[in-house]
Amino acid sequence: MKYRRIRDLREDNDLTQTQVAEILGVAQRTYSHYENDTVNISVEQISILADFYKTSVDYLLNRTDEKKPYPKPKII
Repeated sequence: MKYRRIRDLREDNDLTQTQVAEILGVAQRTYSHYENDTVNISVEQISILADFYKTSVDYLLNRTDEKKPYPKPKII
């Protein structure tokens, strides 16, 4: 399952699908489709979840097992 980690993080944080859906500005049913991998989640929404859970987009997309987020770029 491509988006299993968004479900795992939600459950680890004792959040409901409705609560996370509100953070993303979508209906609970839409969020449920994301978790069940029947609808693709947008890049913007994955970024919101990565910031919310303090992890990286790559972790949410199973591209790495490292939960730690990337450092923010320095503005020159």
